[in-house]
Amino acid sequence: MNKFRFLTSGESHGMCLNAIIEGMPANVAIDCEFINEELAKRQQGYGRGARMQIETDKVQIKSGVRFGITTGAPICLEIQNKDWQNWTIPMSVAHVDENDPDILEAVKEKKITRVRPGHADLAGAQKYNQKDVRNILERSSARETASRVAVGAIAKCFLKEFGVEYSSKVLQIGNSFEEDAMRNEIDKAKENGDTLGGRFEIVFKNIPAGLGSFVHWDKRLDGRLAQALMSIPAVKAVEIGAGCLCSALSGSSTHDEIFYDTDNAKYYRKTNNAGGIEGGMTNGEDIVLKVTMKAIPTMKQPLQSVDIETKSSYAAHFERSDTCAVEACAIVGEAMAAIILADAFLEKFGGDSIEETKTNYNNYIKNLG
Repeated sequence: MNKFRFLTSGESHGMCLNAIIEGMPANVAIDCEFINEELAKRQQGYGRGARMQIETDKVQIKSGVRFGITTGAPICLEIQNKDWQNWTIPMSVAHVDENDPDILEAVKEKKITRVRPGHADLAGAQKYNQKDVRNILERSSARETASRVAVGAIAKCFLKEFGVEYSSKVLQIGNSFEEDAMRNEIDKAKENGDTLGGRFEIVFKNIPAGLGSFVHWDKRLDGRLAQALMSIPAVKAVEIGAGCLCSALSGSSTHDEIFYDTDNAKYYRKTNNAGGIEGGMTNGEDIVLKVTMKAIPTMKQPLQSVDIETKSSYAAHFERSDTCAVEACAIVGEAMAAIILADAFLEKFGGDSIEETKTNYNNYIKNLG
């Protein structure tokens, strides 16, 4: 059974971000510029901070692709951090001479002990026995999601081979649902040194019925999608289809009636409250995912917290941050959903080359009616 999986590495202010992808079949066309376009989307959005003015994320494909085509070997991706040039001493991989007063000062300047409520700072420092929270926040930072977007772009290149389409849109920022009102809320939060969260929707179209499975808990596609989306920093809730609205609906208003189109020999539904997934499997309708992101915990007007070194009360640490990153989070959400769907395709149709996968896919589609 084929398995599309990946690992990332790298720190927010380290030398670079990396990703290793395993399981992509041979002969899939990979457009490097498309990956860079996806990375650029992640850096956009009203309310982004100063870091986005420093970095212009570009991917370098190190292996697994030749002449723009996958070879079937693991794919290695790298995204360099431009800001690394300002962090070569405090983020040095090699040992540094702490007896050198200039080096000591540079390291101490970036040391963090005042933990932020709502971040990985305190729990991470306790778990990994760290006295400098820098070792926690560098990896737990949402900067890591640039790697995920690059991996998601590879998954999207694969899904395009099957006519899969995707989109995302912001539904809500704070208490606002219209674009102008959303921007006004972000402006107000920025003036107050505060941050805002929100809600967005992801849609995938042209997904065949039968991806995922009901036979084991960890094969249910809705569960896999929810876990992937919940793994994005600051995401606090995931809904599929009607989601939380189902709690107020009767069964007759919740479930999507089934019809059959004899001309096209296919089943269809006139509503999609299920969000394209029933019994842990795709049902042939659009996959609709709604995701809620909390406000970013790094604020110019910080909350009260504790210094883990002195145990005294202090205002939490502030480091360059966004006011609102919901639009960017939607792009990361697209990427994570694409990765799970690519994995589900390969789980269902297999194949060491895209030609083999397509043959299996086409044979399956012929029998769906």
